[in-house]
Amino acid sequence: MSQEITVGVGAGAAHLGVDRVVDLGPLHPSAHGAYRLRLTVRGDPGNPEVVSAQPLVGHLHRGAEKLFEVRDYRQVLTLANRHDWLAAFGNEMTVALAVERMNGMEVPPRAQWLRVLLCELNRVLAHLVFLAPLTRSPDGRPTEGTAAAQRGRETVQAVMEEASGGRIHFMANRIGGLREDVPAGWTGRVADALSTVDKLMGAVRAATVADDGFVARHAGIGVLDRAAALALGVTGPAGRASGVDVDLRRDDPLPPYRDLPVSPVVRAEGDTLARVRCLVDEVEQSLRLAAECLDRLPAGPVNVRLPKAVKAPEGSVYVWTEAPLGIAGVHLVSRAEKTPWRLKLRTPSFNNVQALSALLPGTRVADLPVVLGSFAVVVGDIDK
Repeated sequence: MSQEITVGVGAGAAHLGVDRVVDLGPLHPSAHGAYRLRLTVRGDPGNPEVVSAQPLVGHLHRGAEKLFEVRDYRQVLTLANRHDWLAAFGNEMTVALAVERMNGMEVPPRAQWLRVLLCELNRVLAHLVFLAPLTRSPDGRPTEGTAAAQRGRETVQAVMEEASGGRIHFMANRIGGLREDVPAGWTGRVADALSTVDKLMGAVRAATVADDGFVARHAGIGVLDRAAALALGVTGPAGRASGVDVDLRRDDPLPPYRDLPVSPVVRAEGDTLARVRCLVDEVEQSLRLAAECLDRLPAGPVNVRLPKAVKAPEGSVYVWTEAPLGIAGVHLVSRAEKTPWRLKLRTPSFNNVQALSALLPGTRVADLPVVLGSFAVVVGDIDK
């Protein structure tokens, strides 16, 4: 016997039918916005299993692409960081790269290295946001790993805020580089922050992938195989956990990445545990990459002189970067005006969330919080 139920994910609760509620908890990563899952379940009413799943999106439509078309390129950058609020710096940088490429601008080396450094700090911040709730005990109590993940996130956020003046929406990029150079002494404070987070990651790892109970609860469930990941365009840690060996920091790198030892974290299992392992390993790798950026950071200017009105020549360009959750792309079409004629976004969460239809069948309803917690998406990035 099959029964169709709708699980509403948002405000920390999932509604099964009209009279049953499964609370996913206010700190569950799926509470980063509102989307729904329409599930067909079968089996023992006390322990039902998902037969099919359909993600229903559109509840948090941001209208970003249309807003871009009525703003000049400087104004576009102030909006570009808002659809994925956990990858704000990378979002605005990708749009800036598109305009710079169309204009043939040469960004100063210091700005290029600072951009990569801030991208890696942003990646650490984003991954720790999703790892924090995963470190909780099965009954929801915080552990030492939870406190470590939260402290690590705040440590990184503090140095990013100092560099940009913004806590969430950094607005640090501009066409041709960065708005301004980092404050005096900032690089030393970043080095201290990296050291602090590196030490904290021991507790995060101990609470997750090094804990036998955690491994037993997460292994073998929510499996997304490589073929399905490729067919659905799943990228980032979720794709690499399923064996999709794609990382633009290695495969189509910005100039500084060519001099950095980027080695994508790839696993073949495709299950919930593999996705968590990729998040943990990528945080540790980003810490190392950020430390190397500090060692190689050159002196010099961080931007170029711009005309009063910034325009892109007539034509089109596609630019992509490796955002924390996967490939972020910008297709810019210009008619040589101050505003883009079309600015189309390729956001990782939009593709990745479709994979729930492939990985949830066969999952027990009781395991949904665990599986969804491992599959990081930001809903503003879906409903762009």
